[in-house]
Amino acid sequence: MNKKLVIVGGVAGGATAAARARRLSEDIQIIMIERGPDIAFANCGLPYHVGGKICQRDALLVQTKEGMQERFNLDIRTEQEVLAIDRDAKTVRVRELETGREYDESYDALLLSPGAAPVRPPIGGVDHPAVFTLRNMVDMDRIKEAVDAGAKRAVVVGGGFIGLEMAENLRRREVEVDLVELLPQVMPPLDPEVAERLHVELRAHGVRLHLEDAAEQFKPAGDGLTVQLRSGATIDTDLVILAVGVRPDTKLAADAGLNLNQRGAIVVDDHMCTNDPAIYAVGDAIQVADPVLGGETMIPLAGPANRQARIAADNILGRDSTYRGTQGTSVVGLFGVTAGSTGASEKTLRQREIPFKKIYVHRGQHAGYYPGAEMIMLKLLFTPDDGRVLGAQVVGSAGVDKRIDVIAMAIQARMTVHDLEEVELAYAPQYGSAKDAVNIAGFVAANALNGDEKFIYAEELPPNAPETANWTLLDVRSPLEFETGHIPGALNIPLPELRTRWKELPAGKPVASYCGVGQRAYYANRILRTHGIDCTNIAGGLMTYSLVHPSEK
Repeated sequence: MNKKLVIVGGVAGGATAAARARRLSEDIQIIMIERGPDIAFANCGLPYHVGGKICQRDALLVQTKEGMQERFNLDIRTEQEVLAIDRDAKTVRVRELETGREYDESYDALLLSPGAAPVRPPIGGVDHPAVFTLRNMVDMDRIKEAVDAGAKRAVVVGGGFIGLEMAENLRRREVEVDLVELLPQVMPPLDPEVAERLHVELRAHGVRLHLEDAAEQFKPAGDGLTVQLRSGATIDTDLVILAVGVRPDTKLAADAGLNLNQRGAIVVDDHMCTNDPAIYAVGDAIQVADPVLGGETMIPLAGPANRQARIAADNILGRDSTYRGTQGTSVVGLFGVTAGSTGASEKTLRQREIPFKKIYVHRGQHAGYYPGAEMIMLKLLFTPDDGRVLGAQVVGSAGVDKRIDVIAMAIQARMTVHDLEEVELAYAPQYGSAKDAVNIAGFVAANALNGDEKFIYAEELPPNAPETANWTLLDVRSPLEFETGHIPGALNIPLPELRTRWKELPAGKPVASYCGVGQRAYYANRILRTHGIDCTNIAGGLMTYSLVHPSEK
């Protein structure tokens, strides 16, 4: 058994591994070396302290150095940096940041948890003191200090998790926010029509979106900055938050000759071991297996990092424990709207040319007759042969996390859409429906598999003036609903009248039916098929169509 474990880095990976290793052995010597002043803090909570949602700074400290040393009998060395690894001698070279003193520390097992560093693109003015990144509590303090000092304008560059959370919390502090994103959408892991729901919410709360644009230069201007965008536009601001992504912090591993992938992440096996049997690695800096589609991926999330740390500690202490991979289950909150995803996205499936089917469900998060029901949108992706669940995305005001977690478990269990039809979930009117959105998704997907329903998708219908030569677009909503908005070129025959008016449909042309969310169109198609009419359902109805073809870009 290893007698001395050295851990490089704290937070989710390093601190969890240290605690697990101590629980497994009272005999092993455990040394944790952390470059920063804090060993275990809630980095996902940093934006919320800037925004004042989390008032007490100390609430973000999961463990203090003193508390963890006392509880777990650890040797914790903060504000010290590991400079190099000598694999032959099994030592690390360490520098004390305050004094500059360097020393060597031996190890029997070494665990690397360096995390990922925010990307600072090589553009003019990026080193200006008003241009911030957010990785740790020191960064958080600097940003909060700038806002507390009276900053009124901010530019957030990047629309991922950190970018969105910072935009929300800056608006909470009544700071004007411009958000610049290189892609056509925020939250790149989401598919575009799901992300559009977030665009709506951002604009509704005063965030100015600059999509398909990029910051090219930061120029000092008075007490602030002018941000020059690729489009030619300029934005005057008091501060900039760079949130354009992260890259694995793996220079230490690379210099030691550990295997890295093409994107610079440390390659580990399912025991979290590198190509050196004495060195393990966990967290945002490593490559992981994709348990849904196969192959390897990189997914920087706190939950997987904690599990990896536990597994690494098990193996270091002689237990055979394996990591089955990361499927990327995540959730983000934005001004009261929540978006969650798990497994593969449609974008990923198309990029990898993997066959799939998809359906949309719009459903209340609890029984409609109980006050406060809010609509959620659920997108489900599955295999076209046996219906195995490949991925899901859910967006809405409430109940999103419950549904995404249920489907995440379904993916881990390699369940099919037929299993979703049968899954038994807790029901009371204030919590759900007797037929939950997850069940409904299973029903709709099963109908698609067995041929009870055919779908055409909004992206197959051009916006504004869809080509109707090959299709009859049939809106089966009420006349009043039709008047409030419809797909151009559609014929309106309300569902209750369809049985007597179906002959008004042009003969010999297939019909694409739609309603608000797809349910009435399904009923309409069941009627039309009895008359031999070739018909299909516009998936997700007008609600999904409006997200695919938004009026405001």
